[in-house]
Amino acid sequence: MRFFSWFLLLAPVALMSACAPTLTVPIGDPQRPYEPSRPPQVGDVLHNPTGFFVDEEAMLAAAADARIVYVGETHDNPAAHRVQLRVIEAVAERHPGRVAIGMEMFVPAQQEALDRWVAGELSEREFLRESRWNEVWRMDFAYYRDILLLARDRGIAVIGLNAERDLVRQVSRQGLDELPADVAAALPEMDLDDPYQRALTTAIFAGHDAGRGDLESFVRVQTLWDETMAENIARYLGDPANAEQRMVVLAGGNHVRYGFGIPRRVYRRLPASYLIIGSKEIEVPDDKQDRLMDVELPQFPMRPYDFTVFTAYEDLPAPPVRLGVLLESAPTGVGVAGVMPDSPAAHAGIEKGDVLLEMDGTELRESFDVIYLVRQKQPGDTAQLRIVRDGTEMDIQVHFPVPDENAQPMTKDK
Repeated sequence: MRFFSWFLLLAPVALMSACAPTLTVPIGDPQRPYEPSRPPQVGDVLHNPTGFFVDEEAMLAAAADARIVYVGETHDNPAAHRVQLRVIEAVAERHPGRVAIGMEMFVPAQQEALDRWVAGELSEREFLRESRWNEVWRMDFAYYRDILLLARDRGIAVIGLNAERDLVRQVSRQGLDELPADVAAALPEMDLDDPYQRALTTAIFAGHDAGRGDLESFVRVQTLWDETMAENIARYLGDPANAEQRMVVLAGGNHVRYGFGIPRRVYRRLPASYLIIGSKEIEVPDDKQDRLMDVELPQFPMRPYDFTVFTAYEDLPAPPVRLGVLLESAPTGVGVAGVMPDSPAAHAGIEKGDVLLEMDGTELRESFDVIYLVRQKQPGDTAQLRIVRDGTEMDIQVHFPVPDENAQPMTKDK
């Protein structure tokens, strides 16, 4: 009876508490609920939920526990790719033979070339040609070489995740309800209503274009990329043949940061445990300040990553050299459509209208051959070119100088 009396006394209090207004003002910063004990330094790893700095091994152990690990990158920072490499190594060591690498840098049409690369059937040059690397991704292969060599050496499947360029182009030009039926049928399930992704995309759009262009087109394309990559991840891991597989997903930071890009869209299709790791540059040299986006991001109510690795913004160990020509097809060899002023080609005497036949004794049949051979060079190297000009063949030596730290870089990647 005493228990019943206490219940009667407490019940009104409970009811009154339930009707009381709830506190809506958050305590602290949702993105950083616990402030770290000190400013981060290059090499630090921060566990964002707790605010504790941890060693790399703790982060890698957590990564190996998840079925999907998203590792965001800054595309042109080698330090970010070293983080990805370490994560792949750790997950592969913990789960040998049961790991795949999903990469934003490839599309499904390249899958045959990827499979042949992993099987050891292609040289690097053959792989770059067959995968059309310079057409699809276009960045210096050196950023990704170590990752793809690891995949080949350990037989780790690499899965192309991104949307085909033709589909991206059509989605950028037309609203989804205006697309031809065959194009619409090729689309993944598209959720254009995520408020956080729209806010991020709007901020990035303003930073890139200062308000110019078509925001809705930009939103559609960003959504297409995220949904396509999510669908390809879910399709691979959802295949019964891959029931024991895990995946390390490599994508630009904006595709995984805060979790509402690829991760949430994967979870909608395939609920599975996941972890998000990202890198953040805290040392940026003066010559890279212009690479930082002038974007004012919204204050999102979630952490950007589970773990943040703090890095310096680095260069490749051997910076790429440039020949300084615009290339075009020719009946034989590779035509020169233009020569950039003050370039190695210009100093060597190459002229518009020349046809490049050989480089260092290797026959040149298409632009890829020139691009690949030039990218094997380092500052201070030379190249022996055989060209034809007005029907006359001649040999020309090109010198690739060591860059002047104060010189302005050329913008064409040839």
